[in-house]
Amino acid sequence: MTADAAVIVFPGSNCDRDVAVSLAAATGRKPLMVWHGDATLPKVGLIVLPGGFSYGDYLRGGAIASTSPIIREVKARAAAGVPVLGICNGFQILTECGLLPGVLMRNAKLRFICRDVHLRVERADTLFTRGWRQGQVVRLPIAHNEGNYFVDDDTLARLEGERRIAVRYAAPDGTVNAGANPNGACANIAGVVNETGTVLGLMPHPERLADPLLGGSDGTPVFAALAQMLAA
Repeated sequence: MTADAAVIVFPGSNCDRDVAVSLAAATGRKPLMVWHGDATLPKVGLIVLPGGFSYGDYLRGGAIASTSPIIREVKARAAAGVPVLGICNGFQILTECGLLPGVLMRNAKLRFICRDVHLRVERADTLFTRGWRQGQVVRLPIAHNEGNYFVDDDTLARLEGERRIAVRYAAPDGTVNAGANPNGACANIAGVVNETGTVLGLMPHPERLADPLLGGSDGTPVFAALAQMLAA
């Protein structure tokens, strides 16, 4: 596997550099910054769709970005097994382009939310989450207007049965309840993986708490896990 990672940059991305800094700190290599309008993608071992407000969230978050030329290549690489991480707006793009099920709707109280939340780790055996422990509670920031993850009942049952829910919003003690749900997401879902565990959509921002100077390092294990994968 190539040691290079690629960060896809859309008009309106605002966490692309944050992700690049975290990846470089973990891997010792600067990731490739790939413009959304490019139709080709160099051979890489990881693709990241960063947070932000691609195309100003016109229509809905991620809708226009999901039609960008580079997304065809992202989907082809994902189908070939290349890991893909979508953070916040990147998660929205992953659902819009069909790489993950469901949709991210307006927050339940129809307000933008920007604050730290607690998450309970449901899967500590994926390429992205193996730096955490099963059942561990971590603190990460959220900053979104459309983080209300929704799937129908049958899809939710399938996600539960196939253990595809990676993290859930939780209280600091790990209790999953409505009070710990910041945006109305069904089953408190904050992150899901695809059938093979190689695509992760994650609403909170690990790159925003990946250095003690930022006020915490609960996001660091995500990038350490990705560095380990790229070095394998």
